Amino acid sequence: MTAADDTPPTDATATSQSASSGAANPVDAGGVGGRVVAGRLCVVAAAVMWSSSGLFAKAPLFDDWPVESRGLLLAFWRAVFAGVLLLPAVRRPRWDFRLVPLCFAFTVMNVSYLTSMTLTTAANAIWLQSTAPWWVFLVGVVVLREPFARAERFPLMVGGVGLAIILWFQAAGQDRAGLLFGLVSGFAYSGVVLSLRALREHDAVWLVAICHLAAAVALLPYVAYVGVWPDRWQLPVLAGFGLFQMALPYVLFARGLRSITSQEATGIGLLEPLLLPVWVWLAWDEVPSGSTLVGGSLILAGLTLRYVVPIVRRREAAKRRGA
Repeated sequence: MTAADDTPPTDATATSQSASSGAANPVDAGGVGGRVVAGRLCVVAAAVMWSSSGLFAKAPLFDDWPVESRGLLLAFWRAVFAGVLLLPAVRRPRWDFRLVPLCFAFTVMNVSYLTSMTLTTAANAIWLQSTAPWWVFLVGVVVLREPFARAERFPLMVGGVGLAIILWFQAAGQDRAGLLFGLVSGFAYSGVVLSLRALREHDAVWLVAICHLAAAVALLPYVAYVGVWPDRWQLPVLAGFGLFQMALPYVLFARGLRSITSQEATGIGLLEPLLLPVWVWLAWDEVPSGSTLVGGSLILAGLTLRYVVPIVRRREAAKRRGA
């Protein structure tokens, strides 16, 4: 895949596939000045907020919800509040039939990720979702017949080994369903990425808002069937889930992309899978297994080699040319 087809590993960098089309042309990633610093801070803040999903999904406040449907219920309420809160920020809504596969993939990703979060550790859930670049690679090479760049082989191999370690050791335990949903979320996430590529000309906030609202509409019949509704204590937490963990970060990220490149934002976005297990450990005392830590570290190493190292090399080359 070419540089223009960078595949994002997290929520943060997924938005970069479309947000850059709705913002001003980004300046050089190595530039200085207030706008660049502000842009980086916006993306850092967005990544940190996205990393808080485990704090909400793992909260004991929702332990009275049935475990088999808890992930779907959380996905519904997060989508409701995020979609409604994002609507005022939409500037250029425009219908496109390609929104249908995007919304479908987003709904599957949303449900499978939060279901995985409730059935296995938060570290397993986020790192398995972070395998989206490997799924996009397979689709790109096998289905779309895209060229396989030599520089991508080693990062993909490193991350693939990490994925194999998690599946090999964790599948022998009691959280096989959680691992399966984590893999599904990564695959669905790749569908979101590919759809965003095709919709780059659309307003980023519009795409995110319509995805959340479509997910809420699709999940409403099942939520009504289950008949589990939040109480007065749970409702404000769910509103915070939609606002703090979803809606506000997308707005901050889109704003940050006005002054930094999507490649730099991709590197900063790696904070999300790195921080998420830390927050869950600090708040809810959930400790990932040794195999999860090893496998997750390899996945993050592969993502770093894929997205961060090329940025550093380009900056060094630019400095040498300017010397």
